[in-house]
Amino acid sequence: MQFRNFINQIFGKVKNIIRTGTWKEVGGYQSTFQMFGTDIYASEIVRSCIRALAEHSSKANVKCVRRDSTGRIDGDKMLERMIQYRPNMYMNGKDFIYKVRTRLEIDNTSFIFIQRNDAGRCIGLYPVPKANCEAVDYSGSLYIQFRFENGNVMTASWEDLAVIRKDYNSSDIFGDSNAAILNTLELMNTTNEGLGNAIKSTSNLRGILKSTKAMLDGGDVLKQKEAFVKDYMNLSNEGGIASLDATQDFTPITMAPQTANYKITEELRTNVYRYFGVNDDVLMSKISGDSWESFYEGRIEGFLVAMGLELTNKIFTDREKGFGNEIVFESSRLAYMSMPNKLNLVAMVDRGAMTPNEWRTVMNLAPVNGGDEPIRRLDTAVVDDKKEGTDASSEE
Repeated sequence: MQFRNFINQIFGKVKNIIRTGTWKEVGGYQSTFQMFGTDIYASEIVRSCIRALAEHSSKANVKCVRRDSTGRIDGDKMLERMIQYRPNMYMNGKDFIYKVRTRLEIDNTSFIFIQRNDAGRCIGLYPVPKANCEAVDYSGSLYIQFRFENGNVMTASWEDLAVIRKDYNSSDIFGDSNAAILNTLELMNTTNEGLGNAIKSTSNLRGILKSTKAMLDGGDVLKQKEAFVKDYMNLSNEGGIASLDATQDFTPITMAPQTANYKITEELRTNVYRYFGVNDDVLMSKISGDSWESFYEGRIEGFLVAMGLELTNKIFTDREKGFGNEIVFESSRLAYMSMPNKLNLVAMVDRGAMTPNEWRTVMNLAPVNGGDEPIRRLDTAVVDDKKEGTDASSEE
């Protein structure tokens, strides 16, 4: 299915419905979301931060489960495989999560269109590309109209859209913009431009060539300068020495333009790090152990929880949710433990708290036959209180 047909299929759902106006939010907020005027993704440091968040988020595995009084049991395996391997015709599961997180960080609002078949079953998930959005009212129902940069327009029912938001404050529908970080980004850009201009200015003017000949016209002055530059102020002058006669005098100029020092640029970069909740260790893939645990809980886990809850509510019917159907995104935190801590988990295997294959997964090893069965050391057997009481009575 081509993207144009994809748009037509969605737009066809509302083409015969009379639009009754813009959706009225509680509090009278303007239900329109314009693309942010400044593309923060064009910033090198911003893109590095977003890349790290999206990469770590995209490692999560999706599980469609059903929970009851006995715990978690298997759920919709077909839906699980679709989300994990091919949520839509363009992406695998990793790319899908990566793009949803990237759009969220850029716009603070990320839409996922849920494609359904005639029976209402989910058969595809499409992250909506960059677009201006407007919440519109069609006969008392909420729809979102997307206007893309290429001029295409797509309208989708609110029930067919999973919506993930960040900085969720002013609007009931959209997250606030990233305007708060613009001043820092502008200062960083000004600093970089100032450094570039300083380098150019110091490399262009290197000195003054003075002639002692009286009353030279402009043409002769220019010829002397061009001859001097040609002979000495170029890379072919390997010796680095110039020879002048008594009628000429060269005065070198040393220029040192004022630029922002390292402390200022470091503070600007730190402001961006704080805004996105990352640091150098995260960007350079040096994070591990307790630091990774804090980063996961602060910047990854909340996003995965939000996406799982939103897809659960929008994909499953009330009846299916009543049976405990749920979509969960899981990411292994144990994989980022230090090697000594991973080895210490052997004690959990000995006591049956982990299966051998679960431990081997942490160690990035392939599973083994029989490794999914819990094992227990003989000296850690389960205590049978009733049996112990019977033995004690017989001895008396």
